[in-house]
Amino acid sequence: MTSKFDYFVILAAMRTGSNLLEFNLNALEGVTSFGEAFNPHFIGRLKSESLLDVTLEDRDGDPMKLVQAIKDAPGELNGFRFFQGHDARVLEPVLADPRCAKIILTRNPLDSYVSLKIARETKQWQLKNIKRRREAQVEFNAEEFESYLDRQQDFQLLLLNTLQRTGQTGFYISYDDLTNLEVLNGLAAWLGISARSASIDDTIKPQNPGPTLSKVTNPEETEHALARIDSFNLHRTPNFEPRRGSTVGNYVAAPHTPLMFMPIRGGLEAPVTQWMADLDLVSTDKLVTNLNRKQMRRWLHAHPGHRKFAVLQHPLARAHSAFCSNILSTGPGAYLKIRNMLRNRFKIPIPGQLRDGNYPVDQHYEAFSAFLIFLRQNLAGQTPVRVDGTWCSQSQVLDGMASFALPDLILREDEIATTLPDLARRMGHDSPPTPGFCAPEIPFTLAEIYDDRLETLAVEAYQRDYVQFGFGDWEPVTGAA
Repeated sequence: MTSKFDYFVILAAMRTGSNLLEFNLNALEGVTSFGEAFNPHFIGRLKSESLLDVTLEDRDGDPMKLVQAIKDAPGELNGFRFFQGHDARVLEPVLADPRCAKIILTRNPLDSYVSLKIARETKQWQLKNIKRRREAQVEFNAEEFESYLDRQQDFQLLLLNTLQRTGQTGFYISYDDLTNLEVLNGLAAWLGISARSASIDDTIKPQNPGPTLSKVTNPEETEHALARIDSFNLHRTPNFEPRRGSTVGNYVAAPHTPLMFMPIRGGLEAPVTQWMADLDLVSTDKLVTNLNRKQMRRWLHAHPGHRKFAVLQHPLARAHSAFCSNILSTGPGAYLKIRNMLRNRFKIPIPGQLRDGNYPVDQHYEAFSAFLIFLRQNLAGQTPVRVDGTWCSQSQVLDGMASFALPDLILREDEIATTLPDLARRMGHDSPPTPGFCAPEIPFTLAEIYDDRLETLAVEAYQRDYVQFGFGDWEPVTGAA
């Protein structure tokens, strides 16, 4: 594939994710982004005084000399990052050049403003090791923010108007898309380069993944000040979880009743699938599953009047189930490599081998607490461990389902004992069975260790699910262990 461009420029502001974007571009074979090539204080990288045999003095005398050196450097396609405040003499000729690819990176300006203030406070501009993360709260200044916002809007209008006047198009990418592999590979295709990424480069970690108002010392004043400026969706939690597809192969249909279960992986799969088998008087191996998308569409067309349902579980209970089944256990279904990493690198206090007497309930409480802290970091994209389907956000699973088909019913664990039999009656069953309950966790149940601290840790990890679905404090489901 031949590139349609001679070079590229990443047009961005500070704290918009340009480091992460550059890392992922540089991971593509034949592609190099040479950093902040026109920063007035250095050339390319901090403390550097030359780049591609062009000295800082040479660049300041003729900035286009460095542009030419970047174009001529080895590789399939090269480029650089350009911020407001960089050498303005470069911007006009670069924007006017149709052989220069314009990658325009944007972020919610309130988020970037607060992030910039935190970085200046902590002196931490990149995060590669989560253990070295520095936290800080900063004061929101309305007048300062309005000035910052005006500068960002003026820069974006300049870019847009120049591209319109010269008949060019840029590739717009938002901060929230920097962890979307399909978008990054779409950028590679747009650039006209041959390489594609197999995974996201996770060297750079999000530094401040929490809600914006949690990062300022004056949240009420912030809300009041912004009410007269614009709506910035202040209460949202940035979502760094990978998008999940519709795992059609996991959907389960009854062989006779036109009823389909769309599982959210966790502790409820076994009792619900067993209920479906009991409903049609078959064993669980006779349930219809492992269908591909084409086969699933055929099933849907062949069963008019079908009903599809999903079941939510309280986030704390679901996390405890995942911890006991996949992390604490070393038996079938255990994630042994992740288990070892959590023990050795994240210092979660679980024994190498689980035996009677070597793991008391107090240790289980501390280990599960540490796992919930890990989950907060994992779901925020701050760990190298995959976000597994057994502990990912349930809202993210439902988003993935929507790409294929939405469930007709979304139930909660404490509703299935009455709602599923009622549903079965409406579908022609006179005496449907009652669903069973989840098997008790081993070696300790959540009820044996539950307290307010665990609930708080779960809220911090699963804030989107608590807000989206209105979960309150966990309570044992009647009849369950």
